[in-house]
Amino acid sequence: MGTDDKIQSTINAILYVLQKLGGRGDFHRIFKVLYFADQKHLTRYGSLINDDKYIAMKNGPVPSMAYDILKALRGEGLLISHKTDFEPYFNLISSYEVESKKEFDVDELSESEIACIDESIEENGRLNFNQLTDKSHDKAWEKSSEDCEMKIDDIADAGGANKEMVQYINEIIENQKAAFQ
Repeated sequence: MGTDDKIQSTINAILYVLQKLGGRGDFHRIFKVLYFADQKHLTRYGSLINDDKYIAMKNGPVPSMAYDILKALRGEGLLISHKTDFEPYFNLISSYEVESKKEFDVDELSESEIACIDESIEENGRLNFNQLTDKSHDKAWEKSSEDCEMKIDDIADAGGANKEMVQYINEIIENQKAAFQ
């Protein structure tokens, strides 16, 4: 998946989460809903929803691309040059709260991805900041150093993936690495 495709996929995942949260949400809640949705998708299907990298930050896992998109709305981060590309989709309410301006594109998310996001919202959408932080401080987060990328197989393992699924995920990762060498 190219960078533009990853950005579009991530935008639509954020839009879908916001739609399910009533049109607005804070960064922390959005990121944790995405994390637990990705964890579910990994354990069931062996893949992430957006192929995003998760960074182990102080308050739990943060999807890197999603954070860069939302930071750009504040005029910060790696995607700042794309700020005007994101403004038709999102309205920044405060430094850490955003609302959707558009509906998500149904062609950007599969049925399995939508189902995992829906489950994550059901389980996590009403949790407060501390509850979300505590819940996301799972085995995968604990194994990672702060501000470093979390391992995908650790995320799957923390989500309850069986040994065969973790092995399958590791094989996919190895095949991807070999393809880029």
